[in-house]
Order: sequence, then structure tokens, then C-alpha cells
Amino acid sequence: MAGVREGQGQLVFGLDIGTRSIVGTVGVLTNGKFHVLGQRIREHETRAMLDGQIHDINKVGETIRIVKEQLEADINRKLTEVCIAAAGRVLRTVTTHAELEYEEDHEVTEEDIYSLSTLGVEQAYEEFQKNNDTEIKFYCVGYTPMRYYMNGYQISNLEGHKVRSMAVDLIATLLPDDVVDGLYKAVEIAGLHVANLTLEPIAAIQVAIPEKFRMLNMALVDVGAGTSDISITRDGAITAYGMIPVAGDSLTEILIQHCLVDFETAERIKRQTGERDSVEYQDIMGLTQVITAREVEEILAGKVQEMTKQVADCIRELNGEKAVSAVFVVGGGGTIPGYTEHLAKELGIVKERVAIRGSEVMQSIEFEIENPRRDSLMVTPIGICLSYYEQCNNFIFVDFNGKRVKLYDNGKLSVADAAVQSDFSNEDLFPKRGQALTFVINGKSRIVRGIQGEAAVIRVNGESADIYTQVHNGDRVDVTPSTAGDPASLELSRLPELAQNLHVVVNGTKIDLPRTASVNGKLENEYYLIQDNDDIQVQNSYTVREIAEFMDVPLGGSILVNDTPAKPDTRVYENFTLTWDVNATITYADLEDETEEEAAARRAAKEAAREAAEKAEREAAEKALLQAVAEATDEAGIQGDAGAAIPSQATDTIHATENTVNTSGTGSEAGLSGNTVSGSADQSQDSVSSGPVEMAVIVNKLPVTLKGKSSYVFVDVFSFINFDLKASDGRSIVTLLNGRNAEYMEPLSSGDVIDIYWEEREKKF
Repeated sequence: MAGVREGQGQLVFGLDIGTRSIVGTVGVLTNGKFHVLGQRIREHETRAMLDGQIHDINKVGETIRIVKEQLEADINRKLTEVCIAAAGRVLRTVTTHAELEYEEDHEVTEEDIYSLSTLGVEQAYEEFQKNNDTEIKFYCVGYTPMRYYMNGYQISNLEGHKVRSMAVDLIATLLPDDVVDGLYKAVEIAGLHVANLTLEPIAAIQVAIPEKFRMLNMALVDVGAGTSDISITRDGAITAYGMIPVAGDSLTEILIQHCLVDFETAERIKRQTGERDSVEYQDIMGLTQVITAREVEEILAGKVQEMTKQVADCIRELNGEKAVSAVFVVGGGGTIPGYTEHLAKELGIVKERVAIRGSEVMQSIEFEIENPRRDSLMVTPIGICLSYYEQCNNFIFVDFNGKRVKLYDNGKLSVADAAVQSDFSNEDLFPKRGQALTFVINGKSRIVRGIQGEAAVIRVNGESADIYTQVHNGDRVDVTPSTAGDPASLELSRLPELAQNLHVVVNGTKIDLPRTASVNGKLENEYYLIQDNDDIQVQNSYTVREIAEFMDVPLGGSILVNDTPAKPDTRVYENFTLTWDVNATITYADLEDETEEEAAARRAAKEAAREAAEKAEREAAEKALLQAVAEATDEAGIQGDAGAAIPSQATDTIHATENTVNTSGTGSEAGLSGNTVSGSADQSQDSVSSGPVEMAVIVNKLPVTLKGKSSYVFVDVFSFINFDLKASDGRSIVTLLNGRNAEYMEPLSSGDVIDIYWEEREKKF
């Protein structure tokens, strides 16, 4: 695919950190050719690495530092970033299909292809994690697009095409955290930052098998000192990767035992027998010995056969249980005499189709240095450099709440990604609700959610951030967990089922009956706080007797419900009509007997209805008063809400008279005259039957007669006098009753002396 970087002209430093040696290469890609500007090789002084795994991080780091400093001297330039490759120890691969769709034709860019590949990598990692039954953390260290699709059809290159959908079949390779982490730490010791990480077989195939040969079913075997990495090509794509933990060091160990020498001497014997007929050495007794190349080949033949058999078996497994057409061998371990012949035999193909590749596959490589190495050992190091131009596959480190976290860099990492990787609870990022309230109403379960708490407080490098804020290498992320809100709380009166009154018609007058409810079999008032698991039943009907008690009027004879003869205990529902002969007054003693439980329920229902009516009256009176004062204070230019502008004596009055509010209209009037009822349920029978009265008072030294109500409070006076509440002009209103400050809801008596006027402004001189 096209590179995601501005590839041409970018200097690249690549390191092949092998089991036996570290190979450093510096070069630049220009006009389709890679120019090698520096090349250095240094072997480990001790066995600091085994089977591709770093065992001594500090020693490997020091060797890397030496190689880096040598290359810096060669090219006269400071090196700070490096590309590396991981060996395939405990390698895992996942093949996945990723797709992007667009609402209209979209011209594909390099960035789009990179986004598609990134989506595939993330998808592959998620699929792998589902089946990862170990506690080991794995990281994606490389990926290879196998096939691209445009609008459902396979295509070799998406760039520049207009598509509605594009997709990729992608193979991602993953390695354990300890392998990756060891490489990063060793590089950091050398003062370098990883610019790109790939897998060794992915790097090697960049050079060894160009795209024009990938239509063939071939295998690439990179035989190092500790591992043999394998990749398969077919139908123009790389289709599989594999690894076996057996390579050149296993042959060296046989020579150690046979020749009685140390590891370094045995390694020299193994290498020189490929170049000479015989090798002279000293054994551990100090005796000089000579061994021929023929002897070495015979000594190692059994192990070479065993090793090539494992490689052949792995190739067949990766290739659908069949042999490939040809094999390219790279890496120092594959140069041992007899290796290619044994591998051909194990695969069942002619020996000419298994060959070591070095300079033969470096036709597009230009060496700008003296005496360069062009053998198979240099294939992987150069491939590591080339991988930089093909894909950016890197990790970054951030500090999350004091913990060092490693993240796979897909170019769009956020605080949320860092939180997930550090095992920070997802619930602690988002506001948590308080405990929910669960109860049953009319047989159906209902849940009221708790109050939402505060969101997590997030800072990146000390600056305020959120979960979507992008993070970069070295960032410091501090997250204060979110909080839980208060538990759910609900009064009985706030239930929607109780919000609407029950409407019935009594003797031709529409009556509004408040709905009541029982909780766990007990009648509760509107202020009851619902508890968890409460069982609530809403009353959707009244008995005839209960309606009469609510209206506080006597129940007459000849009771009819919907024009049908009924009894006092007959239930009346929404929009029912109820009539009785008001002249045939009867007492409750004349009614049929009722049980003690029924009597208690009736009294409780009456009390609940009375409280509901009182609350409605209080709210109506308070609303009227607030409205009147608000209009006055608005005109006076007072800022804020109306409630804030009420004189103190007014608010005191509201609260002091909550239990003594009386308004016009009574149940008796409704029952006898046909007027609409909305009165107090606890008015006395005497007051109900007395009807409207007239009351004479003195207002501002003039007689005023109050009419139309059975009783009057101070605020009623405003309905009978000509006093403009909007004419405050910044002044306060003065209200006096019998010479003292009046309370707005204070009852009036005949002959009371009332003064209402605007307070005079203070004169200024």
C-alpha cells in the first residue's frame, strides 16, 4: 500500500536486534530505491538474548548504544529515532475483514487507506482478545493487507478510486507484552525512541519477495540464531506468518559438546566451516585441535534434519497442509551446509527451488558505503528500514494516575484508551446515578432513576480535558473518578396516576375528586415518600358515601348512579353522574351498617381528600398573592423573582395561615344551587348552609361593603377598592389593619379599619 508518511527523502535508522548480533542500518528512500548510508554489526559479548528474547536488557541496551554511536560517526548526524523488529516468539496471528462505507462517492486517499488498515488492526485485536484465555497481554506488532475491495470487487490499489465502500482482508500479528517491552527498554537505554515496530518476517519479505513474485505460492524462512520466522505468499498477498523457536544456536550448542569449547569458539567453528575446508581451535584443556568442514556437516546433520523438518511442518500448516512451490532462505542460520537440501527433501520439492537469498534480492538497494555486506544476513535489517515507509506501527507511553501505560499508537489515541489500558473502571469516567427506586403501582413494576452525580475530572499535562482528548507519548493524564448522585426520592403526590383529579357530576354540578392511593394495603397521604419495593394501588373510584363526606353535605334519599338506583356503598367512577333527593335528608346512622375496617378506610379517605383540598387552596391563594405583589414590584423596578420582593409580613402570613385558609364556594352550594365546587372539605355544616354574607369595613376612611363570600381575608379588600398596584413608582406598599401591620391572609371582621397606601419617598435636599 502507499505509505502513510511523506516517504521519499526521510532518513531511517533500522536495528535488527538478533539473538547473536545487532545489525544497524541507516538509509533513505529516493526515487524508488533505498540508499544505504551506514551499516554496522556488533555481536553480543555474552548470551544476553536467547531464542529472540532479551534476557539482559542493560547489556543489550549498551550494545545498541555502541552501534548507534558508530553509525552517528559514519554519517556525521545525531540519531534519535529507530525502527525495530520483534522476533516471532509465541507469535499469534489473526486474519480479519474490515470495511468502510460512504453515503456518496468518495475518492480514496492515502489517509483513507491508512484508516481502513487501522480499523482492521483494531478489529483483529478485539477478535484476538475474545479468545485470549491467558493472563498475558498481547500487542499488535505488525500487519499486512492481503486483499483490498472496492464496492465489493477485489482491487490491487484503492488510491484515487471513487468508492461507496472499501474493504480489506488483513492479517495482524501479535506478540506478548514482555517481548515488546524488553525491546523498548533496551532501545531507551541507548537514548533512542522507537519510531516504528514491525515483525521480522514482515520486514524480511519487503526485500526477499517483491510484490511481483507474490502471485506464486512461496515461503520465506528467516533463520536467525534463536528463531526461524516463516511467511507465506499466494495470489499476490502475504497470507500467513509463523515461527519455530529453533535456529542457529541449537547447532552451536551441539558443537560445544562435541569439541569441548565455549560458545564463542563453537560459533566461530560453525561459521568458518562454511568458508574453509578445516578450522583450527583450542579446547577447554588448552589443546590445539583441527576439525574439517566435512566433520562439522556430519556432526550437525541430524540436528539440521530435525530443524528443517519442523520448518517444513510449519510451512505446510500455514499453507493449508500442502507444500509451497519454492522457498527463499535468509538469515545467518540458514547458511549452514546442508540446510537448503534437507528443507527441500522434507517439503518434497526439488532442491533447486530452495535457495539462500542475499545480493540476488537487493537489486533496488544502493550501497553508498565501502565494502558493504550484501549477504542474506542483511535482508532483514534493510527490510526493517523499508517497513517504516509502508506502515507506522508504534507504541507510546503515557503516565495515567502515576502508572506507566503502554498504548498501541493508531494515530487517534484518547484519554479513554489510556483509561482502558490501565484498567481504570469505565464507570468511574462517567457520572454515576444514585440508587434507583423500584416499586409496583397498580400491579406494574416501575423504576425511578437516581440523581446523576458529577463526571470525572480529567487533566492532561495539567490542562482541563475530557475522555476524547488525544494523548501523545510522554503525556501525563490525571483522572479523579466520577461521583454518584443522591438516591431516587419520590412523593406519592408526584405519581402521574395521582396528578389528574377524578371528575364526576353530582346533582348537575361537576365535582373534582382528588385521587388517593394505598401503599402496602394502608391509605397514605400525598406527602408519603415512596420506599423501595412498595406496592401502590391508586383509587380510581369513590363510594357515594365518600363523595358526600368529601363535599361535607348530607346524603339524601333516592340515590341514582348513572340513572340507576344505588346504595351509599355503590362505587362511582370517572365521568359518572350521581343524584339524590336533597330534601330527603338522612343521617349515616340510617345507612346500612359498615364494618370497623370500612369505617376506618372511609375516615382515612376523607382525611386524605381534605388534605388534598387544603393544599390546593393554599397553593391557589399563595399564587394569587404572589401575582399581585409581583405586578407591583415589577412596576417599581425591583429586580429578581416575585417571591423575593414580597414584604416580610406577607410571607409570614402565608405560612401562618396555611391551616386556616377559606375560599369562596362550598360543597353545600354545589349540592343545592348548582355552582362549581372547589372548597375546603372540613368546613362546618353551619358555615356551609349560611351562604354568602355581606361585611362592612372602613378602607382609607371610607366605608366598603364586601359581598359574595361566606368569610373574608385581608387580601379580598383589593377586589372592592380602586387601588392601582402598578403605580408603585419605586415605593413600598403599606397595609394596616386596625392600626397594625396586616397579614394578607388574616381573617376580617365587620367594622375593621383598614389603611392601604404607598410609602412616601424620603425627601432629599
